[in-house]
This record gives sequence, C-alpha cells and structure tokens, in this order.
Amino acid sequence: MASKAGNIYIGIGGWTFAPWRGVFYPEKLAQAKELAYAASKLTSIEINGTYYGSQKPESFRKWALEVPDGFIFSLKGPRFATNRRVLAEAGDSVQRFYDSGVLALGDHLGPVLWQFAPTKAFDECDFGKFLEILPRKLEGHTLRHVVEVRHDSFRTPAFISLLRQFQVPVVFAEHGKYPAIADVVGDFVYARLQRGSDEIRTCYPPEQLDAWAKRFKSWAAGEEPDDLPRVDEARPKKAPRDVFAYVIHEGKVRAPAGAMELIARVT
Repeated sequence: MASKAGNIYIGIGGWTFAPWRGVFYPEKLAQAKELAYAASKLTSIEINGTYYGSQKPESFRKWALEVPDGFIFSLKGPRFATNRRVLAEAGDSVQRFYDSGVLALGDHLGPVLWQFAPTKAFDECDFGKFLEILPRKLEGHTLRHVVEVRHDSFRTPAFISLLRQFQVPVVFAEHGKYPAIADVVGDFVYARLQRGSDEIRTCYPPEQLDAWAKRFKSWAAGEEPDDLPRVDEARPKKAPRDVFAYVIHEGKVRAPAGAMELIARVT
C-alpha cells in the first residue's frame, strides 16, 4: 500500500462457524487453532460475541497472542448500550464494556461498532448525547468508534453533521433492507458487505469483487466512490483513511473466500 493511502483491513464476522470446517478450515484442524488459521488468511475479524455479553480480559489477551502483527479485531459494542429508549443513559454500559478487558487486545484493537436496532429512529439530541459518552482515549490508547443505524430516519444531513462533529463514521451497509449511507466521516471507513451468496464459490461474482476492491482503494486514498449513495452534499477534506471491510451475513459459508479474494485485489 502506498504511503499516501490508509491501510485496508478485510475479514469476516467471527471465526467459529461449523460449516466453515472442511470448506475454509482444513479437514481435522483443531478448533483451538481456527483463529490462528483464519488470521493467517485474513487481515481482520469482527467479533460479534461482545454484543451479547461481556468477555474476560484473559480471552482478549489470548486472542491477541494468536494473531500476527498487523492483524486487527473490530468489536461490537454491547447491546445493553444501544438497545435502549434513552441513549443518553448508556454511560454505565459503555463503561462496563471497556472495563471488561478490551484493551488487552493491545495493538490488535480496532474500531468498536455500535449497532442499533431497525426500530431505533433518529433523535438528534439523544443520539448526540450517546456520541458524547463514547471515550476517545483510555490508558494511552486512542479509541475508534463507528455506528451502524438501521432506520430510514437517519438518512438526513443532520445525522451526518452530528457524526462529523464527533468524528464518528457510519457503517456503509450493503444490505437488502437497511439504509445505505456512504458519507465519509472521520479518519476511517467501515463497510459491511451483506449480500453475498453461498451459490458462488467466491461469495460475490468477480465483477462485484473488482468493484468493491476499487472502492476500498478509493476510500484509502482519501477519495469517495462516485457510485454509492450519500446523504449530505458536503465533502470532507481529502485525506488518507483506513478501511475496514467485512464479508458477512448472507453467503456466510463462502464469506472467507470472498474476503480472501478482496485481499488479493487490494494488495
């Protein structure tokens, strides 16, 4: 990757999925070695388990030891913080999440994804209070946050303006139902590709993989793809950005193959 571009990290959601055994993972590979194997083929993994409950510091420490230098984990923030009527009251849940040992991932800690329910509508004041709660630094570590919203009311320039105020990006979700918002905010981009197919060996057809790789490179170079939907006309200053992209949800059996194809196209 040229020095004038950000890093591109590509992966999947989690690493424990029985149908991957014998398809992505070699036959007879011990389950305890699956993370190390996945990390040897991918450059990032989105951890979903943190959404449902707290993990232990020992788990984070163990995961960090099983992956190579430069490998990045993104984590889902706990649902207890995002699935509530009044987001301004999420402070204790956010604090407990960071107290659970997240920083034990060290240099392998990437963005935390705060995912909201499809029923959660945009309330500018309350959502702003939530963004205020998110810590920016902790024990010398700079923390990155990204939000995934799933209600059409977020498709408004007021939402993008709020995100820019706090320098918190919104997930670009390639999904059949949820809003696709490609406005660039902050120093990184986060994309979740959720329309793959298990009928295709590489999860996505080659022409779509080519198109996504081109978009990733554009984002990393500080540009914006001209073929994705944006909400606000204002354009951010051109600057290199890291890109985090996950092949996830649909076509899950073939998701690792899709991720590896994308990695090959951007390196």
